[in-house]
Amino acid sequence: MLNINGLTIVHGKRDLFRNVSAQITGQDKIGLVGVNGAGKSTLLKLIAGLIDSDPGVVVRSKYATVGYLPQEITDFPEHRTLYDEAVTAFEEVWRKKDELDEVNQRLATAQPDSPAFAELLNEQGELQQQLDQADIFSIKAKTEKVLLGLGFKEADLDRPCASFSGGWLMRLMLAKLLLIRPAYLLLDEPTNHLDIESLGWLESFLRGYNGAVILISHDRAFLDAVTDTTWELSLGRLTVYKGNYSRYLVDREERLKIQRAAYDNQQAQIQQTMRFVQRFRAKSTKAKQVQSRLKQLSKMDRIELDESEATVAFTFPPAAPSGRDVLTIQHLAKNFADKKVLVDVCFELQRGDKLAVIGVNGAGKSTLVKLLAGLHRPDAGSIRFGHNVAISYFGQHQAQELPQDFTVLQTLSSVEGERSITQERTLLAAFLFRDEDVDKKVRVLSGGEKSRLALARMMITPGNLLVMDEPTNHLDMASQEILQYALSQYDGTIIVVSHNRYFLNQFINKVLVIRDGRAEIHHGNLQEYLTRQGAEAEHQEEAPAGSDGENKGTPAAPASKKDIRRQQAELRQERSAKIRRFREAVEEAEHHLEKLEARKKQLETVLADPETYKSDQFAPLSQEYSEIGGRIDRWYYKWEQAQAEVDRIEAEYAGRLETLETTG
Repeated sequence: MLNINGLTIVHGKRDLFRNVSAQITGQDKIGLVGVNGAGKSTLLKLIAGLIDSDPGVVVRSKYATVGYLPQEITDFPEHRTLYDEAVTAFEEVWRKKDELDEVNQRLATAQPDSPAFAELLNEQGELQQQLDQADIFSIKAKTEKVLLGLGFKEADLDRPCASFSGGWLMRLMLAKLLLIRPAYLLLDEPTNHLDIESLGWLESFLRGYNGAVILISHDRAFLDAVTDTTWELSLGRLTVYKGNYSRYLVDREERLKIQRAAYDNQQAQIQQTMRFVQRFRAKSTKAKQVQSRLKQLSKMDRIELDESEATVAFTFPPAAPSGRDVLTIQHLAKNFADKKVLVDVCFELQRGDKLAVIGVNGAGKSTLVKLLAGLHRPDAGSIRFGHNVAISYFGQHQAQELPQDFTVLQTLSSVEGERSITQERTLLAAFLFRDEDVDKKVRVLSGGEKSRLALARMMITPGNLLVMDEPTNHLDMASQEILQYALSQYDGTIIVVSHNRYFLNQFINKVLVIRDGRAEIHHGNLQEYLTRQGAEAEHQEEAPAGSDGENKGTPAAPASKKDIRRQQAELRQERSAKIRRFREAVEEAEHHLEKLEARKKQLETVLADPETYKSDQFAPLSQEYSEIGGRIDRWYYKWEQAQAEVDRIEAEYAGRLETLETTG
């Protein structure tokens, strides 16, 4: 067990942590969430012991091990191979083996009736037990299993570490942690450098991990799949929610509703008290009462509203119309030196298509979009754009091409087009540039901030074909939600490379899978594609095969009516389990929409009254009315997404049930 007791850290005038206390038990799977700058990475470092805290603040058992994966890559010996570096995770195990060898040698010369012999026997037993638990003889198999699971190939095992890119070295750091299997595994953005296949493997590994896991991630699907508890950091306080990220969002909204009501009541009480003070301050007969009320205010424990994740709405300007056929690619090929990256890629896109490009790292996804953007020239084949197609491209290199002496706001204002400063500030706020942040020079921004600014710059004047390479890499949950909403409403065509499954599922209708240099297109969103792939893999595993891969056994006997009824019941239970959280999301959205629509009507009635314009309430009511439309749009969007999932699951299981009925 690990305890955090009354953690308090102040940075300047800000409470980074305010009397934070929590407990981690042996099998907890915890998602650590909060807005950028809330202190998530700092808290992980404190738990890992990389940042000192006061005695007794972070307490864990003496023999509990902690493993920490940072966002930054550490240096590796240049000439050490991938495999040799990975097995350094077992240095402690090898040290214990050397100790055991030494003990065995001393036992061979010790007198059996001496006290030293008994001590050596006891030490031998302890060391042997520890080595048995470490399963020293399966180290090679375990190391290869983890490396291959994270996407490395067998041919990579003998390559020097220096030959791998930063993303692959981050995977190596993760592999070493997973091999150590510490009691407390702390992961800071482990998904940033993983492709979709490796993400699935890591999810499965962490769900079955025999220890506690605390992870920071902006991948909602990953958090939902792995975690059973959510820690939220806000305004220096830590709030613990039972359940994964989706459950946390529902529970948090309920808690915030109560918090807002309490805050509004307190603010009304404060205003009432101040009106009394202002009215009677000058009257000597009321002086004692005035002082009493001021004293009450000074002692009041002020309620603070938690930091909000998503408060900004953004939509693309309308895309210029293009021809029906937007893009035709035929027999596209691209080589780098002797390596064939793309071999024979063929596909077409029509106006309004929203395509996700997926594949393992190194498959050629970024190469493909760079070919489309004109940054590379193909070695063979053709790329043909349709009538009036205007391409807008977002890639990581664009962050380095921003004007270094411009401010953030000037960078956006320099893009041609008619818009107000308010519109520009609204977009910048969506990408975490608020208040004085818009006056920062580009040259002082971090790499992540430059990427967000480059993305905002592209979004303000998009073409009618958006080509985006990993647009969510430096975005928090709020900005991702804003971007995915904007993309779902966009009336042009989209091609996006991303490993963020939840993000993609909100707007795409086609999936392009790149494998072995070729491309295969699938209709539907990413989850539908992954479900089909999983079903096919399961079918292949279950089907008995002869030497030619076909079923050579006796045909299976027809299922009995009893078996069919049992299978139908199981399918209905499976359908109910899958559909439950989406139905809850539909109901939640309908509940909020009902309240918001009612409030909107109230505001329309009040604002229609000429007397309102004469009062000091007009400005706040007008502001609320302008904001409520955006909130309604966002809840309608959430309702549409959840209802679409309900309909999809219903249709999928209706077909399977109908097939069973026909079989009977």
